Amino acid sequence: MPELERSLEAIFMIADEPQTLVALATALGAPIPAVRQSIERLVADYDGVDSTVQRGFELREVGGGWRIYVRDEFDEVVRDFVLTQNPTKLSQAALETLAVIAYKQPISRGSIASIRAVNVDSVVRTLLGRGLITEAFTDVETGAIHYETSDLMLTQLGINSIDELPHISPLLADGSEGFDDLR
Repeated sequence: MPELERSLEAIFMIADEPQTLVALATALGAPIPAVRQSIERLVADYDGVDSTVQRGFELREVGGGWRIYVRDEFDEVVRDFVLTQNPTKLSQAALETLAVIAYKQPISRGSIASIRAVNVDSVVRTLLGRGLITEAFTDVETGAIHYETSDLMLTQLGINSIDELPHISPLLADGSEGFDDLR
């Protein structure tokens, strides 16, 4: 089933969340057992089984779904590339999320999502991956991780502390719309 395997690879390349067998089978109009077998063949291929070359990535089952991940031994190489060699611009969503974190820190992912009214999971992962935010603490009652800006983010902005961020109220049409407490 090379066609099914290539289709799975295409989906895994764009998926930012683990994909379940059911979701993959539904998307491809294929039986679940065929999808499972194709995934097993891809895992073996990427792992270098049967004299193939082990790839720098792997297909891993996590959280009830499948997703492509960088192999652990290449984490440092990828981290260095992302942080130093590939200074790409942040998306509008990432900039907005970073602003919410900067002005409301420490803040949980759920609170960020509530403020932005969208799912922020992948954006938070991106900001963590780029070292712009860090995990401040985990709430003992809810288990929610709270985030704050990192020293790298302050360096990138050319400031010494978050106290140097501009006040946001004058930038809004009407600063009395609940944002006055945001510095």
